[in-house]
Amino acid sequence: MARIVMKFGGTSVADIDRIRNVANRVKKEVDAGNQVAVVVSAMAGTTDQLVNWVNEASPLHDAREYDTVVAAGEQITSGLLALTLQDMGIAARSWLGWQIPFKTDNVHGAARIKEIDTAKMAQRLDENVVCVMAGFQGISEEDNRITTLGRGGSDTSAVALAAALDAERCDIYTDVEGVYTTDPRMVPRARKLDKITYEEMLEMASLGAKVLQTRSVAMAMNHNVRVQVLSSFAEKPGTLVVDEDEIVEKQVVSGIAYSNNEAKITLVGVENTPGVASEIFGPLSAGNINVDMIVQNISEDGLKTDVTFTVPAADLDKAQDVLKAADAVKYDSLIGDSDVVKISVIGVGMRSHAGVAATMFHALAEKGINIHVISTSEIKVSVLIDAAYTELAVRSLHTAYGLDAEE
Repeated sequence: MARIVMKFGGTSVADIDRIRNVANRVKKEVDAGNQVAVVVSAMAGTTDQLVNWVNEASPLHDAREYDTVVAAGEQITSGLLALTLQDMGIAARSWLGWQIPFKTDNVHGAARIKEIDTAKMAQRLDENVVCVMAGFQGISEEDNRITTLGRGGSDTSAVALAAALDAERCDIYTDVEGVYTTDPRMVPRARKLDKITYEEMLEMASLGAKVLQTRSVAMAMNHNVRVQVLSSFAEKPGTLVVDEDEIVEKQVVSGIAYSNNEAKITLVGVENTPGVASEIFGPLSAGNINVDMIVQNISEDGLKTDVTFTVPAADLDKAQDVLKAADAVKYDSLIGDSDVVKISVIGVGMRSHAGVAATMFHALAEKGINIHVISTSEIKVSVLIDAAYTELAVRSLHTAYGLDAEE
């Protein structure tokens, strides 16, 4: 008998028929003799509607009441799935975040999990009761208020629960059949991966791939939880997210990711003096603006420098206002550009293979695509290019690294 955590996203539980489909999948695991805990998201569109109502009621809302409202979607789904399972003759009970309890910090809207007490749930699992948990929600240790884990937080709920229950596996059911080498909607010849390492999945999630929430992957890696990504709508094997040691043949490049949530800022003619970087990025940090890629070019006489960096597109106006208000930052002009995209190639095999970046630059040059900024890490190379070339760049790189599926 194995203990399995199954997580179903919003599209998988979008209506009663789909909830019945989910119940049938749960029943198969129960019939196989497994203990099953299920984590569910709100029905598709529900959370957006709840957020809209909060904003209509109070644009400058109390974050604690925001969490009270938006956590309701998962409560509805967990109850409906438990009822459906009971109707099929399966012992099932719904659980909310405060009932486990799923203890978090006090940062409402983006709470972090601190502790999970699974004693009662483990007891019910041993009694062969399917435990259906409302994802995305917890309870703050400080004041016992409902908290939420941020959008996509049900993935994190599921992985955290799997770790706390010492589950054999955490299955994440979505509307895709697994993790692909890139977005199959953009590249029809993208391949589904049988396995991918935690590190690669973490990079892909943080760089634009929307299959798994970044925090859930980090938690899986930290607690060594084997995660499987698979479709709610197709009876096919998914993609296992596992430790690097489980993958015998490591691809040099496993995937291509892109993010169009980027904006570029260039400060032209900055005085090249000690501490100038701190004067630029200090105020941005104080304004909670995340800076990603950075490049600096010093003039021939060494007196001036141009500094280019990227921020989230949603923070472009705010970042420019912060810099304009920073008296210590001296520059000739400030240029903002949101019409850019970040393209990244990712693979643990880069550690032992040379020439990965050269292949990328050559492939882009052949298509006449100019690179604005470059950044690298041990297992990724990212470039910033004009957004108009996104599809051309992704397809060209996918082919250049031999990732295309055979026709």
